[in-house]
Amino acid sequence: MNLEPQLFNFLNQLKNNNNRNWFKSNKDEFDAINKQVKAYFQSVYEAEKLVFNWDKCKVFRIYRDVRFSKNKIPYKTHFGISFHRLKPKFRGGFYIHLEPNNSFIAAGFWNPHKDDLLRIRKEIELDHEFFRSQITKAKVHKYWGAIKGDKLKTTPKGFEKGHVANDLLQFKQYIYSKKIEDKEIFSQDFDALLIEHFKSLLPVLDYFGDVLTTDLNGESLI
Repeated sequence: MNLEPQLFNFLNQLKNNNNRNWFKSNKDEFDAINKQVKAYFQSVYEAEKLVFNWDKCKVFRIYRDVRFSKNKIPYKTHFGISFHRLKPKFRGGFYIHLEPNNSFIAAGFWNPHKDDLLRIRKEIELDHEFFRSQITKAKVHKYWGAIKGDKLKTTPKGFEKGHVANDLLQFKQYIYSKKIEDKEIFSQDFDALLIEHFKSLLPVLDYFGDVLTTDLNGESLI
């Protein structure tokens, strides 16, 4: 099963006709595309869930929540797909963003709970050299480059100013992301590309999982 280029044809048309009347007139086409996207990624989930300890696969709704937004455009012009891991032991998530000329894949911790973020920072404070060695493994860098994420402008409260690992402590997220070309998405090997990239990050995410399920003495919390 391949994703079909009609997916992006539809999204391009939606971008130019982002209103309820147009969408209603083309709802049958959207339903067919949405069904295909769900089936494609569900098949990836079923084939790999034991390898990644995935809990579920989710295709996000195309409808925007405009209740509290100044931007009242009703529909997203992309598809978002996420794979969640089995908590509490397995942590981190995987994400696929499908949008014409702006697609990417990502993994890591987008919006960590404040307690998890504090525990990660405490681990960095305790042994920043080992932490850095885990997130900069050669295979990870080959596929993803450096870890990314929104950062504080200063050292987080409760940590030494000017800490040698301040660059890591300032992160509010810990994310890897990579741009994907349109032609790759519609190739026969797209699922293999996804799995190859995601597998390269498993040791890193499992390390984070070990950190988040133990205290600073290494004692299990689960």
